[in-house]
Amino acid sequence: MTKPVAETKPATGTGTAPPLSPSVRRHLGKSLRSHFADSLTEPVGERLEALIGRLDTPKGRATRP
Repeated sequence: MTKPVAETKPATGTGTAPPLSPSVRRHLGKSLRSHFADSLTEPVGERLEALIGRLDTPKGRATRP
């Protein structure tokens, strides 16, 4: 399930390197998706769960674990 990638125009006058070619971006996207696919099915760790819980608390009421 890949999404089409819009071509990017190089920024003018910024002195940055040219953008990656579409084939390189496609390869990197597939590689990263396959590498991180397992992390989406693994259970969330206790530390991450605590941090997410802190995001749910109103500002000023957050407590440190």
